[in-house]
Amino acid sequence: MGKFDILDQIRSLDPEEDAQRIVFLSSCYDFPWDTTRALEFALFRTYCVPSISALLDRTGEFAARPQKRYDDTDLIVSELMEWGYDSARGRRALRRMNQIHGRFNIPNGDFLYVLSTFVFEPIRWNVRWGWRPMIEKERLGYFYFWREVGRRMGIRDIPDDYPAFERFNRQYERAQFRFEESNRRVGSATRELFASWAPKPLAPLVRAAIYALLDEPLIEAFGFPRPSPLMRALVTGSLRLRARVLRFLPPRRKPRLRTGMRHPSYPEGYTIEELGPPESA
Repeated sequence: MGKFDILDQIRSLDPEEDAQRIVFLSSCYDFPWDTTRALEFALFRTYCVPSISALLDRTGEFAARPQKRYDDTDLIVSELMEWGYDSARGRRALRRMNQIHGRFNIPNGDFLYVLSTFVFEPIRWNVRWGWRPMIEKERLGYFYFWREVGRRMGIRDIPDDYPAFERFNRQYERAQFRFEESNRRVGSATRELFASWAPKPLAPLVRAAIYALLDEPLIEAFGFPRPSPLMRALVTGSLRLRARVLRFLPPRRKPRLRTGMRHPSYPEGYTIEELGPPESA
């Protein structure tokens, strides 16, 4: 398999009809690490909408069980991206996600915004730090994939085309991002979770790196300290160096499946139906 065989496969596919296959090839072969990081920061963005952060804060899940909250979201999203929404596993994941969300009164606009981040944040991450640029079919594949997921979730008013959905994403952030204490609490709990994955002496460096990856509207909405220009330069430079190195590495020959990995909250494995907060949350 050559370095660009995955790209050749994507070029041969239809972005709407083959969206599930495109997302699988892109996220599991060429950009597994990048997709995970991009979706982590996509969720960070959603915490800057006070109506979203307030709901998450009220459940207490971020304060009590941040690792489980992360694992549950990671696994449900991974079930969809790795197996497709038409598969038996994908249908179970969608059913479970709808069961969880159905317990809360969530505005359609918030649903729509969260959905938009799953389309555009992996694409924006790729523009900045991808080892190769995504092609148009790849970007459209993401749009059509998540549009169909949104429809199956019952989300209303999903734009019919990529540019309109991106405009919605930008406009919603401009209108909704503002500082609230619930943003800070949920964002800080997530930041501390990420910092806990590193050896304890490196935790301050992880926090500083997270701040360096956040743009100014996020820094303000969280009330986080502004990163120094040096730290921003070090973090962005490191990611760009990583991208250049990856261009010369051998291609990935097997998909990297997060649904097949060990997760701290489920050391013995998991079933889709047990994912999510307890019924009392």
